[in-house]
Amino acid sequence: MKSFQKYILLASSFAFLFTACSKEQALTPVSKGNADFSKYVALGNSLTAGYADNALYYAGQKVSYPNLLAQQFKQVGGGEFKQPLIDPNSVGIGGGLNAKLILRMVNGALAPVPAAPMGDLTIFTNSVASQGPFNNMGVPGAKLTNSVMPGYGNAANGLGNYNPFFTRMTTQPTTASMLLDAVAQQASFFSVFLGNNDLLGYATGGGVGDVITPMAGPAGVGFELSYKKVLDEMMNQGAKGVLINLPDVTSAPFFTTIAYNGLVLTRQGQVDSLNFAYAPLIAGGLVQQFQVGANGFIIADTGVPGGRRQMKAGELVLLSTPQDSLRNAGWGSIKPLADQYVLNKTEVGNITIAKNSFNQKIKSFADERDLAYVDIDRFLQNAKTHGIELNGRNFTTTFVTGGIFSLDGIHLTPIGNVFLANEVIKAVNTKYNAFIPQVDPSKFGGVKFP
Repeated sequence: MKSFQKYILLASSFAFLFTACSKEQALTPVSKGNADFSKYVALGNSLTAGYADNALYYAGQKVSYPNLLAQQFKQVGGGEFKQPLIDPNSVGIGGGLNAKLILRMVNGALAPVPAAPMGDLTIFTNSVASQGPFNNMGVPGAKLTNSVMPGYGNAANGLGNYNPFFTRMTTQPTTASMLLDAVAQQASFFSVFLGNNDLLGYATGGGVGDVITPMAGPAGVGFELSYKKVLDEMMNQGAKGVLINLPDVTSAPFFTTIAYNGLVLTRQGQVDSLNFAYAPLIAGGLVQQFQVGANGFIIADTGVPGGRRQMKAGELVLLSTPQDSLRNAGWGSIKPLADQYVLNKTEVGNITIAKNSFNQKIKSFADERDLAYVDIDRFLQNAKTHGIELNGRNFTTTFVTGGIFSLDGIHLTPIGNVFLANEVIKAVNTKYNAFIPQVDPSKFGGVKFP
């Protein structure tokens, strides 16, 4: 992300207490129910790894939802939980070799900026595999189909066909898959949170540059048989577990922070100039008359005469859009927004259809195999619509100030991971007749302010 809109950010306090939950936990003895948590292994992608603020870094890893779960599982017989930790002093690294984002003053306002000009490349060059095996098998950037791919850590496969986040944590980069490394640990209990990137690559690229994983096809190609292979292998020795479904992209601020009608005109002269420039498209119904106030951005669209039109409600502008270009270079007005910065209605529909289909399949797998199931999609939609009330504070999915999402607008803050971990604990307690105490949110915060 090159730049961001300025935000007037409100300082927030996260000193809240459990009320009803704490009373219940004080009165109910902990119990593992009919599950065995002695060896917990988490299989997933960046959301599992603890990736946040557009990078993988130590503080984010420490509050990954699997690590939070593992601490609670210890109360019912859970064992050691290892993660492929990064040096605590590192600025971390993201998929674009970038450093983590932090809040700093920019032109008089707090804004997310990289903590360093470049990410910590030693993370990719120094293997930590000897410290494993790792219970947290979350690999940033991994699709469900990648998780079953042998040699996913093999750099010889070429750019795009291997993952350096996996290379650094596996002892057999040329032959191992994420699934093989997870299965080798003989888990007694597992979690699977995979499939997000099978949608997100398409979504974050504005519908170009990647495709949505098809439902059909063999393991490694299609969603259904890839997920089936993961469950077959993880459950081969009798392990129980929990499956987490996929959230809708419209619950993440990466897709909702910049409004489709964010072209705000303050002077009549601007209005008159744009109405003159777009007179043919206005006459053709592709652009509405501009007015003082909010107007839909102009976007590129090869499917219409002239190759440009005005955005409509329900279409999304991505947070990766260079904000300086929106403000100062005429992007979205004189110059149309390029396709990679926009999800049109068709693309949003493609994502929604696929997400619903994937979630139906995950739910059917959970039912068929008698596994716990977490509907994080519904949880985040509720957080977007109503917020989450906790000791007088309303947590929402609003960028930065809402508290749930980190500075990249996709991954979770510490308190966001607490919410996710507690949803998992609720589902596990219900399915396995257990009583595992929830994580106390009073120990965790949201976006870190300077």
